[in-house]
Amino acid sequence: MTSRSSTPGLARFNTLEQQAAVAALHEACASAEWGRRLLAGRPYATVDDLLAASDAAMAELTAEDLAEAMAGHPPIGRPTPGDATSAREQRGMAGASDALKAEMLERNLAYQEKFGHVFLICATGRTGEQMRDAVAERLGNTPEEEREIVRVELGKINRIRLTRLVEED
Repeated sequence: MTSRSSTPGLARFNTLEQQAAVAALHEACASAEWGRRLLAGRPYATVDDLLAASDAAMAELTAEDLAEAMAGHPPIGRPTPGDATSAREQRGMAGASDALKAEMLERNLAYQEKFGHVFLICATGRTGEQMRDAVAERLGNTPEEEREIVRVELGKINRIRLTRLVEED
């Protein structure tokens, strides 16, 4: 059985009681609209079907829906205490030097001031230096460009989180 076929975790997700499914999806993405769209598609035959539904839902989110999704993400380099998911995803900053952490904080604040929301990037597998360089590069974007980059990055994060959700036993 490959990770793209049906899994016991996918079967479990498909049969979760509505409130439990809403909670599970909210852990993956804080956008209520994204969650509603994924719930409406249950049951999913394969993990690929679920991921395709996630991508389609992400493409349709409004600016307000994206803001709601972003509000569920802590700043890079400062995962919420007790949030194992964010800590795991931001592992590249965990061992960063104090100087790099300070630089990231400064750039995070500049980004928030310019765009009005946290800097969002799919941090999984990225080093602290790569995240620092990405925020520096993205500070030059227009709000419209940045909104679409955020949409793509959120989509990547959602895919990782959904895959983890349906591959757990």
